[in-house]
Amino acid sequence: MSQAASGNADGRVRTCPDGSERALSEVYDTALLDLDGVVYAGGHAIAHAVESLGTARDGGMHLAYVTNNALRTPDAVAEHLTELGIATDGSDVITSAQAAARLVSEQVPQGARVLVIGGEGLRVALRERGLEPVESADDDPVAVVQGYGGPDMAWGRFAEASYAIARGVPWFASNTDLTIPSARGIAPGNGAAVEVVRIATGGEPQVAGKPLPPMHRETILRTGAERPLVVGDRLDTDIEGAFNGEVDSLLVLTGVTDGAQLLAAPPEHRPTYVDADLRGMLTGQPDVTPVDGGGFGCGGWTASVRGEELALDGEGESMDGLRALCATAWTQAGDGTCDLDAGKALSRLGL
Repeated sequence: MSQAASGNADGRVRTCPDGSERALSEVYDTALLDLDGVVYAGGHAIAHAVESLGTARDGGMHLAYVTNNALRTPDAVAEHLTELGIATDGSDVITSAQAAARLVSEQVPQGARVLVIGGEGLRVALRERGLEPVESADDDPVAVVQGYGGPDMAWGRFAEASYAIARGVPWFASNTDLTIPSARGIAPGNGAAVEVVRIATGGEPQVAGKPLPPMHRETILRTGAERPLVVGDRLDTDIEGAFNGEVDSLLVLTGVTDGAQLLAAPPEHRPTYVDADLRGMLTGQPDVTPVDGGGFGCGGWTASVRGEELALDGEGESMDGLRALCATAWTQAGDGTCDLDAGKALSRLGL
């Protein structure tokens, strides 16, 4: 386990991405992979995902898919992945719907009625825990659980949740991601829908999904991972979830996070490793080292602070330049956030 994981436990602050002489798929026994923005976007495989995952699996790494998207069942997700060319069983998929259903089941009687605001993934997860999904606040539910219902979710479903919550029924949410990647761009996620109900009720849900402990617990219970690597595209769910679970993480830049957001990340959002896409699982990771005169170097790049800017000198692979910039920005920020201008440096890297 790297300094990232041990650092979370003993209070040290990550100020630099880690290096690794061995391929990450050899260092870790299980990859806990996010789906949207990592493996696919809008239902279509992201470039290099299928080949990279197949190679990692063939090399002995266990692949588990961990998603905050509660819309589909694990079997439906597995079928989709298999259609994309990634052979997957439903038991390899862990959803925030499952984590939410477990959280609800621990607080209500067996067989209790639960109002579902979301898709089939939530209904199946509730039945798995011995609970009865219902559709109306007038069906006497003892809890409300809300998850992503897709772009065609009827507005009246939010009203139904509000009616039940106003009557004192406890409210649970699968996750609070404000956005979700799609083939056409970034769309509103379940967090946006949760805000609608929060505004109407003044209530506050219990949340199960990443980055919170219920989702990490669900993942470890279902996978049995001993040396897991969280692989994701979101700082505030995937990477923060790894931080909270004290495990290592790989951020890929195929989803919602861009270079500027990464450089400004607070400690809980700083990944162990950074790479362009899932090919980063199959390789070692270069060391980032301090250089004379201040700053950090990686590959052919050197990053430093000049006045109010992050500067970049040299040439080479764009990811090496980004890693050097991360070390410089995070060191400057310490346990805060870096507010130095990185626009010119990121532009040199095409980021």
